[in-house]
Amino acid sequence: MTSHMKFPSPYSLKAPEGAEGWEDLYPYYLLFNDKVRDKEEAKFWFCDSQHWPSPFKPFDTVTVEFAVKCLGQYNTRHYLIPPANGVDYRIHNGYCYMSPLAVPPDQIAGRVPHFMERAGHYFQNWDALLDNWMKKVRANIADMEALTFEPLPDVVPLDWIKDGVGLDNTYQMMETYDRAIQLLYKTWQYHFEFLNLGYAAYLDFFGFLKEQFPTIPDQAIAKMVQGVDVDLFRPDDELKKLAKLAVRLGVADALKSGTVEEALANVAAAANGKEWLDAWTEAQDPWFNFTSGNGFYSTDKYWNENLDIPLGYIRDYIGKLEKGEEIDRPTAKIAKERDRITAEYAELLPEELRPVFEGKLGLARTVFPYVENHNFYIEHWSMGVFWRKMRQLSAVLHQAGFWENADDMFFLNRQEVRDALFDYGNAWGVGGEPIGPVYWPEVIAKRKAILSALATQPPQPALNNPPDVITEPFTIMLWGITSESIARWLDGGKDKSKLVGMAASPGIAEGRARVIRSADELGLIEEGEILVTPVTAPSWAPVFGKIRATVTDIGGMMSHAAIVCREYGLPAVTGTGNASSTIKTGQMLRVDGATGEVQILS
Repeated sequence: MTSHMKFPSPYSLKAPEGAEGWEDLYPYYLLFNDKVRDKEEAKFWFCDSQHWPSPFKPFDTVTVEFAVKCLGQYNTRHYLIPPANGVDYRIHNGYCYMSPLAVPPDQIAGRVPHFMERAGHYFQNWDALLDNWMKKVRANIADMEALTFEPLPDVVPLDWIKDGVGLDNTYQMMETYDRAIQLLYKTWQYHFEFLNLGYAAYLDFFGFLKEQFPTIPDQAIAKMVQGVDVDLFRPDDELKKLAKLAVRLGVADALKSGTVEEALANVAAAANGKEWLDAWTEAQDPWFNFTSGNGFYSTDKYWNENLDIPLGYIRDYIGKLEKGEEIDRPTAKIAKERDRITAEYAELLPEELRPVFEGKLGLARTVFPYVENHNFYIEHWSMGVFWRKMRQLSAVLHQAGFWENADDMFFLNRQEVRDALFDYGNAWGVGGEPIGPVYWPEVIAKRKAILSALATQPPQPALNNPPDVITEPFTIMLWGITSESIARWLDGGKDKSKLVGMAASPGIAEGRARVIRSADELGLIEEGEILVTPVTAPSWAPVFGKIRATVTDIGGMMSHAAIVCREYGLPAVTGTGNASSTIKTGQMLRVDGATGEVQILS
């Protein structure tokens, strides 16, 4: 079977040199197993580098496990989405590969009435259920914030003795850790409660229009639901407000240089400084619970813990304002374009189909904002709190000598952390020495070396034989994986001066390329450049004021990169497959967001 495969089989794809034994870093159920080789090779797998662009530390796999498992359950067990079950996933050479599970054709019809009843209930009571969701998610964040990890004391507190508590401090510590993991699990259960329905309603609208107008561009359909005001854009909006306020109050110069501490001290000394500082503090809760990554990695940097990031963006905005430039999103222009295109297609429809169109459009517009909004509450805010608490725990065990660096715990998986905690508490309880300090540093050093080796090789975009046609809607919309994109991966792009991807956001731009591999490199972007990257995070929006266009390797029409670019009026081509490894920084590019073509001009 392997000989004629179009993409390599995971069973024949070797690890990069120095990464041998990488399988030990991940749970058994996430590995390709020899005993089911025939089944696994019969499936097509694509790499989800959109959400997980770098190899997983063992602890960080909790994000892919909880996210993809919960995504699947809503299709399969909650709403019975007629054509689609969940997505199967594996880790290979440190990267995540996915394979959507279709519903057997003979079972689709039987699911329709269940879907109508279950999803219908949500669609009919969307606002009330969404209010309830907000309450649940905020309560869950508060529960997570309340957790705390402290080193074990010399003795159990005397008042515990006098109150007859009958427990020690390790009991609470173990319970708190387990609770943190369960609260994270709950976070991801909530995440998908509405998301899949948001996509389903949009896809229903999309399918209806494609049926009526077979040649309608995907982009035209996307434009009909654009112009959404969502909380995901609030952090960036808050920075713009702070920049405008700084200019108005005359504290802009005070903010311009030095460390965060120095800049804030300069403002405090200025005449209207207090008013600006109050606004700065107020914006932080909750809007600085925001990461320049995507929340899926323990290494993601959050604004509220790295205030130099938001301050850097504010400085950029102040510079633009002082030059008399416009920094606001072109919301009116986008809404106008939305209304124009909607009216044009509505007029082309036969009279009797107009109410159907209005109904489907109305539903898509009602549910669509959630597709972006949940991101702020889950990936950014909830995940930020979770990682902060885990770093607190890692630091406690670091102080106890378990590992060399304060954040080394993330090289253990979540089950091993329980063992390390028991070891720590056990030694404390019996008055002996824990084994962890002589056991873990060596294991961690070996794992670090393996992860460094895995990171030297970009992931294969896909594994095994692709199907003749990709029909699974999520795969197309979210990941941008279509029969065309697979053909492009396979042929490696014959014409080296041109790349083709999804026409994700309209407009034409020319400029110098700036290739960025991670959020840490965002500071390198210069005014007027074209951003080329494997994938953008929604939180990169503040750099959109500097760049002329975006080009990504992965992502469909409904990827965050595409949605954010449309809302910011920036041309984008997504899902090119290999732009970030083909294009070099400094090359001149021409990006056409309406045709999906990227020309390398130099």
